[in-house]
Parts: sequence; C-alpha cells; structure tokens
Amino acid sequence: MPNLWDAEVAVTSSQAKKLIESQFPELIPADIKILDYGFDNTVMVVNNDWVFRFPRREIAVRLLKTEGVLLPLLDESGPDLQIPVPAYYGKPSSLYKWPFLGYRFVKGTIPSESSGVMREGESAIKLARFLKKLHGTTVAGAEKHGVPYDELSRLDVVKRHPILEKNMEEIKDLNLFHPMEKLERFLQNLPSKALPEELTLVHGDLHFKNIVVDKEGTLSGVLDWGDVHLGHRAIDLNLIYSFLTPKGRTQFLKEYGEVGEEELDYARFKAVYTNVVLLLYGYHESQPHTVVEAQQSLKLALT
Repeated sequence: MPNLWDAEVAVTSSQAKKLIESQFPELIPADIKILDYGFDNTVMVVNNDWVFRFPRREIAVRLLKTEGVLLPLLDESGPDLQIPVPAYYGKPSSLYKWPFLGYRFVKGTIPSESSGVMREGESAIKLARFLKKLHGTTVAGAEKHGVPYDELSRLDVVKRHPILEKNMEEIKDLNLFHPMEKLERFLQNLPSKALPEELTLVHGDLHFKNIVVDKEGTLSGVLDWGDVHLGHRAIDLNLIYSFLTPKGRTQFLKEYGEVGEEELDYARFKAVYTNVVLLLYGYHESQPHTVVEAQQSLKLALT
C-alpha cells in the first residue's frame, strides 16, 4: 500500500534547473539544492536567495495557485512572522505539467535542525499576534481570492479515529514512542462535543516542518501555505500544543484572546494526529531529526 506522502511526480534538481533557467533567464546560472520535500511539494533553494516549490501531487496544484494570489495580500498587512511571498510564477511545459512558484527566502531554521528552540515568551506572543491577524481575515475576502473550504475534514474525529489507531499500532510495533501509555489513553478520550461552526482563514498545516526559528531559537516565520483554506481555527491552534510549553500556551491565549474548551480539545487532537503521522514519515523516509522532533512534539501535545 502506498504511503500518504508518496509523490505522483517527483522533480529532480536537474529538471528544476532546466525549468527555472528556461523561464527565468535572470537566474542563470541556477544553483539548485533540494531543501526538503513534504507530502505535496518538493522544495528547492535557488542561488541561496529563492525557494522554489514544485507540486508532487495533483491535489496541491490548485492550492499553489491560490497561494500565488493570497500570500502577497497577506504580506501587505505586515504579518508578525515572515511568510514566503511569491516572486516567480512558473508555467506548465513539456518538461513539467504543473505550475510552480519561486518565493522570497524566509530566513531561519526549522526546529528539528535548530540548536535550541524557545517555546514560550516571545515565540508565544509572536505566534498569537500572527494567528489573531490571520484568523481575523474576512471569509468573503478570502473567498474572493479563490481560497477553498476544508475539503479534507481535518477535524473529523470519527473519520480519523481508525487512521490514528492504525498509525499508533505501527508506532508501538516500531518502538518509536516511549510514553506510549499516554498516547493510548488519549485515544480513549477523543473530543466528541460539536465545535462552533464559525469559520475563518487558516494556514491549515502548522507543524514543526512548516515553521522556522531565528538564531536565538525564537519563532520567526511560517512556511508552506499549500493547505490554506477556510476552516476552523482549531486547525491552526494545534501548534500551541505541539510547539509551546504549558506556560507558553498561557502566554499565547492571553495575547490571542478567548478560545473555547471544545476548540482547545480539537486543537490538541489535531496536534497529536499530525505528529503521529510525522513520526512515521520521519522513520520511513530515514529522517532522524524529524523522528526526534515529532517525538518531542507528541510529548508536548500530551502534556
């Protein structure tokens, strides 16, 4: 059975070089390095100044187009964290059938590769201000720019319970998470109350692979907006459980504003669900730093 993250089309660095140089001659000679690859996109650094993302699955193509319109508008609002603003809009060709984007480089290091991470204080305040502004975007304004609604039922506990259970069994068999009893207890107490139906603009995929910290370890940027959509804010609030300490969460909520108990329960569920998947992803893709960070994120989410 194929993995969730397997690519439909995987662009190599040599293919990317041909694509970029043929469409953007000002970047010749293009020095290409693969930075990372996620479920939906292969990410490459070009000439140490630009980051290009190439869809790996067809589902990512429409969202990449939405990013191309939405991110420059969000940047105009002066976000409290850096975001990748598109500057190069690649077109489909005989070399590659999908569009691709080149962005201004967001300075920083993903937490799993940083020597130290600040999980409270300024990181909590910056995250709160950033999400408060993002979640304050009007639904009508987002719709106007083609932002879709949640088509993946990201907070549907009934739908995702058997997947979570199956993934947890694999983690246990592989001995990848030692406080397993906490994870098993969590599975027995998943949220069941209905969420408020209020929707807003959300990033949609906030986790440790999609954020960066500066040299002091303070949160400084948010990457990969390929899952941006109109959904419930609990989807984004998952990061307060998987990234911040309990003290940091208190600081966040004081700055962000009131959040209902049910919303926080679903946010924690999303944090656990996402990092269980990332733990298996790191193992199967031979990324030890991802495994370690996913383990840390799961421990935080269960605290």
